[in-house]
Amino acid sequence: MTFQNPLRLNRRSLLAGAGGLSLAAVSRTAGPAAAAPERPGQATLLRGAALVLTMDPRIGEGDLGLLKDADVLLQHGRIAKVGRKLEAPRGARVRDVSGRFVLPGFVDIHNHLWQSSIRGGCSDQDLVGWLKSCNLSTLPKIDPAGMYAFVRLAALDALQAGVTTLVDWVHAMPYASSERYVQALDDAGLRFVYAMASAKGAEDQVRTVKERLLDPLPLASAQVAVHARRGSIDSLRASWKQAEDLGLMLNSHVLEHRTDRDEEQIAALREVGAFGPALLMNHAVHLSREEIALVGDHDVRVAHCPLSNMRLASGVMPLPQLHKAGVKMGLGHDGGTNDTSDMFALMKAAVGLQRAVHEDPQIQPTLPAVLRMGTLGGAEAIGMADQVGSLTPGKRADVLVLDPGTLNFAPRFDWTSQIVLNGQPPNVTDVYVDGRLRKSGGALVGVDTEKVVLAAERAAARLTSAP
Repeated sequence: MTFQNPLRLNRRSLLAGAGGLSLAAVSRTAGPAAAAPERPGQATLLRGAALVLTMDPRIGEGDLGLLKDADVLLQHGRIAKVGRKLEAPRGARVRDVSGRFVLPGFVDIHNHLWQSSIRGGCSDQDLVGWLKSCNLSTLPKIDPAGMYAFVRLAALDALQAGVTTLVDWVHAMPYASSERYVQALDDAGLRFVYAMASAKGAEDQVRTVKERLLDPLPLASAQVAVHARRGSIDSLRASWKQAEDLGLMLNSHVLEHRTDRDEEQIAALREVGAFGPALLMNHAVHLSREEIALVGDHDVRVAHCPLSNMRLASGVMPLPQLHKAGVKMGLGHDGGTNDTSDMFALMKAAVGLQRAVHEDPQIQPTLPAVLRMGTLGGAEAIGMADQVGSLTPGKRADVLVLDPGTLNFAPRFDWTSQIVLNGQPPNVTDVYVDGRLRKSGGALVGVDTEKVVLAAERAAARLTSAP
């Protein structure tokens, strides 16, 4: 949708829309003052946003639920109200977001955070070569301390880019490394889904990690991770039974590379009974027409990873056909083969790939559709749409504030299109997770990024020196 009214960016009006509130009660979302400590349980009113993308058509205009010149109230970790001229509860922090956009935090439904250890690596390889030369050769060398350093680096990178919910497909690893992995995610402050693969003979570790490490954390949840193959059907069947017993989704790489066809992955998943809404398939690049119909008919969920698929020359997912089949889909960065976190680039690639292949500017995903994929669509795909993905009152307060008044974004022409086509991580000035301010005025709150980077560099140096 294109808005024709002129944008009014009043950077000097600190009290714009704040009525009779005192300066002490109002903070701008840019600059050091915005990072003042929050009081436990303190409500936050985001006042006077130029545009709020609620992703809820019951609240605002169109499929994205757009509201102009609106407020968002965060209270008790939830979205309390969305509307115009909301009254601030007593003691609330009122933050002036005039000229800014407010939208739900991004949902990344496929990642491997430990792979920040191999960023840029094996760049002349396809998936098979990259797995052999970088992925499989590196993982066994990472000790628990290194695992913490790499995961924290990547998790904070995702957070500063506006990702508030992240699904991490975690390779089988020793319990001590799992402990540090979960600790790094928890310390970063993300809402995360820990999708666990298990080594042969250590299948019980999935339950142990869930019960001991994840269940006590309010922002954590679990899935069971597999790589489906008919050749290991007994192991796949056991993993699916475990997922059913624990009430978890099964998370599998499926048909990412053309050679995956030899593993009969779809047939294996169907044979064990996993082919349904409790299955998340990652990549799904090489699906046949018949398989696309099956995915839609069985309500299987799909993660689209366009930047990774481009990097590894894997091909282009048949996204328009999956959309036509009614498949619930979200977007994923996919760890080391995305090399960094940038949901704007991910959305733009998802749109651009299909337009280039089909030579059709109207092909799915459209720009509004890909914005939905990066938020509510991702939440639907992982069964968390009742908690996150839109600014619907009652959902958890996972929110980001976007500044369009920058060299890469201005001037105003078509705001919703510009979010996808012009947006970059530095445009994300503020991030809330569960109502808690995690990024303010463009900087992560309470994080010494230099120390985080140094720890990752030291861990990488230990890798290169390892035999």
